Amino acid sequence: MLSYWMQTVDNKTVLEQRDIERPTPAANQILLRLHAASLNRGEFVIGHGLHKGGQASAIGMEGAGVIAAIGNDVKGFKVGDKVMGRCRGAFAEYATMDSVEVMHIPDSLSFEQAASVPLTYLVVHDMLSLQGKLLPNEWLLIHGVSSGVGVAALQMGKAMGAKVIGTSGSPEKLARLKEYGLDVPLCLRGSGFEDAVMKATDGKGANLVVDTVGGSVFAESIRCMGFEARFAMVGYVDGVLSAELDLLALHAKRLRLFGVSNKLRSAAQRAEFLPEFRAEVLPAIADGRIKPLVDQAFPFDQLAQAKEMMETNKHVGKIVLKMPV
Repeated sequence: MLSYWMQTVDNKTVLEQRDIERPTPAANQILLRLHAASLNRGEFVIGHGLHKGGQASAIGMEGAGVIAAIGNDVKGFKVGDKVMGRCRGAFAEYATMDSVEVMHIPDSLSFEQAASVPLTYLVVHDMLSLQGKLLPNEWLLIHGVSSGVGVAALQMGKAMGAKVIGTSGSPEKLARLKEYGLDVPLCLRGSGFEDAVMKATDGKGANLVVDTVGGSVFAESIRCMGFEARFAMVGYVDGVLSAELDLLALHAKRLRLFGVSNKLRSAAQRAEFLPEFRAEVLPAIADGRIKPLVDQAFPFDQLAQAKEMMETNKHVGKIVLKMPV
């Protein structure tokens, strides 16, 4: 079967397509015939440390398709079921997936849309619900709102009843996101959003900040956070890995800062809150309150072009790779 691999060479990522043997599912796994898999920026950011330098590994982190085989211990699924989930090596014709990660695809979704759900929306559920404790009518500030995580956070935030402020350097992208409920679009890159955030929130500040950008927006975000507000650090595409922290603001406003990453979590820890995700998020996707936004789906042999589109920030929402079915 065809599969994509990647290694880091001289501080650059190098892609390679290989023809390898089809995997066999373990007792607690399914074998998935992939129809689509979603790109995630963190997998290609060298600073995230998801790949060891000079060592090639299979890539792709979430996908959707049809079950081709089932391990002896798997319950609740059968060959032929349309499913989605997180798995290693999803940029391939086939991949094994732990049964705890497998989710049936809602009838309302295409394979391409379904492929953009598992990892991305689980990350957003973590930072908005599990850690962020976002409440109805609170103000959610999303830096880099047009990214895959940013759009998912916008959609989930609106489904939770929040009011959303989003930053992006593209007026066209912000205009497109108005139909997804973006309340306050701020067209800018980097700094300069504090006054607009404080005005929109009647001087009270944002209740939850989602930072997909990095350290360049950190200090100003702290200044425009409200009392008992929360800050979710989820990405640093700007490459800025340090920032000034106003300890007086942290102390006086009783702020809570947290990271959102699966890098150091065990498989059991990653799967711990899947029941809550299935109960809280999947129904909103199934009934259309949340509509996964796929900007473009590339043919399987165009992963390099898909990666280039993502790294040059030409997309709104998710970019997907379609498998040769």
